[in-house]
Amino acid sequence: MAQVSVASLKRTIESLLTFNSPMQSLTCDHSEDFSALHEKISSLEVVVKNLEKNNVSGEMTDFEVEVKEVANIVEHTIQVRVTEVVLASDENMREKAHERLSDSLQQVAEDIDCIWKESTKIQDKGKQVSKESLVHDFSSSTDDILNVNNNMFGRDDQMKRLLEDLTTCYSGEPKVIPIVGMGGIGKTTLAKEVYNHGSILCRFDVRAWAAVSQQHNIKEILLSLLQSTIKMDDTVKTKGEAELADMLQKSLKRKRYLIVLDDIWSCEVWDGVRRCFPTEDNAGNRILLTTRNDEVVRYAGVENLSLRMSFMDQDESWNLFKSAAFSNEALPYEFETVGKQIADECHGLPLTIVVVAGLLKSKRAKMIGEVLLKMSSHSSQMILMNDVQMCLEDSEIPVKNLMRSWMAEGFLKLENDLEGEAEKCLQELVDRCLVLVCKKSLDGTKIRSCKVHDLIYDLCMREIQRENIFIMNDIVLDESDSYSLYPYLSMQKMQPFKRVTGDEIYYCPNGLYRALITPVHRQLRDYDNNDLLRRTHSIISFHRKDSFFSPVLKLDLIHFKLLKVLELRHGEIDNFPVQILSLIWLRYLSLRCRENLDIPPEICRLWNLQTLIVKGNLRSSVGIKCPVQIWGLMQLRHLKLPRFYLPDCPSGSVDKRSHLDFSNLQTISYLSSGCCTNEVILGIQNVKKLGIRQDVTDYGCYRDSVPLNNLIHLHQLETLSFTRCYCETFPATLKKLKLERTYISWLYLDIIAKLPNLEVLKLMGGACRGKEWYPNVRGFTQLKLLLIEYSFLKYWKATNDNFPALERLVLKECSYLKEIFIEFAEIPTLQLIELTRCLSELGKSAARIQQEQEVLGNNPVDVRISRPFWGSDSEEY
Repeated sequence: MAQVSVASLKRTIESLLTFNSPMQSLTCDHSEDFSALHEKISSLEVVVKNLEKNNVSGEMTDFEVEVKEVANIVEHTIQVRVTEVVLASDENMREKAHERLSDSLQQVAEDIDCIWKESTKIQDKGKQVSKESLVHDFSSSTDDILNVNNNMFGRDDQMKRLLEDLTTCYSGEPKVIPIVGMGGIGKTTLAKEVYNHGSILCRFDVRAWAAVSQQHNIKEILLSLLQSTIKMDDTVKTKGEAELADMLQKSLKRKRYLIVLDDIWSCEVWDGVRRCFPTEDNAGNRILLTTRNDEVVRYAGVENLSLRMSFMDQDESWNLFKSAAFSNEALPYEFETVGKQIADECHGLPLTIVVVAGLLKSKRAKMIGEVLLKMSSHSSQMILMNDVQMCLEDSEIPVKNLMRSWMAEGFLKLENDLEGEAEKCLQELVDRCLVLVCKKSLDGTKIRSCKVHDLIYDLCMREIQRENIFIMNDIVLDESDSYSLYPYLSMQKMQPFKRVTGDEIYYCPNGLYRALITPVHRQLRDYDNNDLLRRTHSIISFHRKDSFFSPVLKLDLIHFKLLKVLELRHGEIDNFPVQILSLIWLRYLSLRCRENLDIPPEICRLWNLQTLIVKGNLRSSVGIKCPVQIWGLMQLRHLKLPRFYLPDCPSGSVDKRSHLDFSNLQTISYLSSGCCTNEVILGIQNVKKLGIRQDVTDYGCYRDSVPLNNLIHLHQLETLSFTRCYCETFPATLKKLKLERTYISWLYLDIIAKLPNLEVLKLMGGACRGKEWYPNVRGFTQLKLLLIEYSFLKYWKATNDNFPALERLVLKECSYLKEIFIEFAEIPTLQLIELTRCLSELGKSAARIQQEQEVLGNNPVDVRISRPFWGSDSEEY
């Protein structure tokens, strides 16, 4: 974590040195000091990366903590001093603020120098540490706990398949079979069960097992495998990796072997050992891998052979829990009811089940059990379930919000494509089974929401506390606030963090707000820091999912001067909070307004802002008025407003170098169609996602408006959304297009069909007028997803020639369409037809396509039908 703190400090300094930054004129007198400090921080960052990569002593961990603390202090000091300069009310105060900034820069430079000298000593010491000292004991600490009485619960189908894969005749190179799943899901237990199975013992001449772990050591892995293939003595342990690899290969030749490599974390391990396994004249050999990283499976080229571990179902969870906690003893009905609920709360993860079961076997749990048996069934459930729920949580996280928070917090590498880096990081977490995917986009290419298992959540919380990464406090607007007209979000409401569940948020009438605070010293915790509020870097709101009530908030943010993230989407505001304009370090701002909102010209002070989101009231249409000064937000990457008019980009400056534009902007919506002038389009040249919506006040005259044909100049545009407006020329880079209430002719789609890279087309309610669609060109050559929703379409004569690459066809509320042409069966890529609230005849048509594909010898399309007209409530073929 020291590397994160150093990177954040480096980023802060770079923002002050950035050419054309609004802060450059205010800090130009200190540019030499900032440049010198930046050079030192850059060198320190390299050292910290190397030390974290090669952690060779306990002293290095202490040094890492010290680096993190110093980096946090230095960044905090710089931000405080710069804030004083920016917010100084007159020249006299600004001059004094500059003096304090100058003094502080000298002091922090000395602090960094001290850290640098200490890092040199540690590097020298690290060079003296022999490579042999890096050998670790990789024995699994979870073997006993996961093998209750040496029996595995459930997994019968998976075990049967694995035994077949291991024993079925196979010629060629050794067959590699990976078992994939998150930590604690039972990969090692399943591997051990088959490793010791009778049929395996009879079939293989040699069985060898090596536990790899995250901190792998190739020599140790080779020694573990050799223990099962040769007679070991002390001389073997002194040999090098090359000799050991040669010995292992010779010991396996002309033998049928089973090798288990348990808990592989990286592709480097596979590269290091796979050449040791003979490939000639060894029919029937098997290599079994267990891993939580999908990247390893892809790298080994055996995705089609992988066995993916799933969570346990209710019965399997209860059987494991009962065996671990009560040794299969007969239980009173009251205790069994409570026990089943506890097992359900473990969400099917075996490791969590046995850990919680182990807690129940403790003395404390026995005392609770005695008390429970004396109480009513309902009361006992409530007491024990509340105790367990303090450790278990399950909530869905919108991926876009998550990735933008990562950017704002400075967790990502400083690259131009921050969004791409965020997606890569998220995919890596998913590949390692640390993050679970909840929802994907309709075309299956993007993760829309995710969550972490409770075990991972608890592990993260322990690491945060152990490493003192940040402090979490809650800002609760209590019941007394619910009786006031405008509940205040202020410093008086801050309390120590308490984990709450969705049900408990019910008792926070005005929602819950969580504050993340940067710790300065490891000795300073929640209650002994005088500047707790000033060190708060994030405030995030939570609210009940089923609540339609959003309180109107009044904000008291004057003390939260160094905020980076302010997310208030669960409380409404009636005007733009002026205090926000003093939060010059803010990178992420999300608000909800209940009526039209004017953004003040001083918005340009938020020169670090990357994401600006304003959501409107669901009960009424909301418009946002933006000042021309908003173009001064040159770090802005995501601008999402209900509907807003963007004034022309200012370009009349004498100094052309000070020309303003949104060169970093990736997402902008919903832009009023009336402001899409050439000047505005020129200012958003690098935008990738664009949403345009015609003003409601102009509704009715959209057919007479000039098409937005200047969008063709947006050469980075990939995703485009139109509401009540349209265009006739598109950039060739476009991949996704959504039309809503555009009321264009179905013939107009022939223009869209010619787009060379279009992969997704969504025709929402009112997109096209008319009841007949006869595509008359061979187009949509790259289209993978077609969605038609709330359409009056009645006749659709489309064939495989019109959609040669289609993978998913989704029709919703198409109440008049009765048939999909049978030629769709000849589309080789078609995977899914999904129908929602459509005629039953349309469902039968989809079924015929499915049957025809089977006749043609293709993989049959998956047909999903829900709520058909004149049919059953749900139907699936």
